[in-house]
Amino acid sequence: MPSSSSSGNSAAPSVSIIIPTFNEADSIAELVRCLRAATVGDEVEILVADGQSPDATAALAQAAGARVVVCPRKGRAAQMNHGAHMATGEILYFLHADTYPPAGFLADIRQALAQGYRSGCYRLAFDHPHWFLRANAWFTRFPWTVVRFGDQSLFVSRALFAQIGGFREDLLVMEDQEIIVRLKAQGPFRVVPRTVTTSARKYLDNGVYRLQGLFTSIAMLYWVGVSQENLVRFYRFFIRKGKL
Repeated sequence: MPSSSSSGNSAAPSVSIIIPTFNEADSIAELVRCLRAATVGDEVEILVADGQSPDATAALAQAAGARVVVCPRKGRAAQMNHGAHMATGEILYFLHADTYPPAGFLADIRQALAQGYRSGCYRLAFDHPHWFLRANAWFTRFPWTVVRFGDQSLFVSRALFAQIGGFREDLLVMEDQEIIVRLKAQGPFRVVPRTVTTSARKYLDNGVYRLQGLFTSIAMLYWVGVSQENLVRFYRFFIRKGKL
């Protein structure tokens, strides 16, 4: 991620970047260092909400400059809610541990909220040139909820996040799309016309076409009402190196 900060402005609303982690020792320190370099001179908090990782995730994140909170429950929704509860920022920015925002992202977020958007995300790019991944990411420019996923990151004011009750902690799968439905019901949702870059590691571990087919199947099963218990069972059985 290029090292670039938004202009230091004491009047700008403060931002908490909340990163849920579990066994991310291989990558978390680099992400935290990049975020710190990109936000020098700005009022930003980098908060790692760790799901009691047995590896060195928490120690490495703290050494790199993040504030680390150990969450009482493992699970992305529960960890993000706990991180939001512990955060100090007026704006909450949820970011996956393998995703890098573009330079100037704080200005993008503040501008969107100042323009009247209630929440939003970025378009997506992968860190691998496979044509199918590029095509997959291309569709994230459209305003359809069906192409909104957590890898695109998510920003929202603290007030609105509290108003809607945060993420549903009973959802271990599809919690990212579910909250966006509720956010959109509260007002305009901004898809910033720039990209965050996320790791393609899970696609490479599982096979690009195979994993996309599995993700599409999970989404379809979710939207037709299949239980979380069965969705989680499906995910754990078919997806290699998953972290549910």
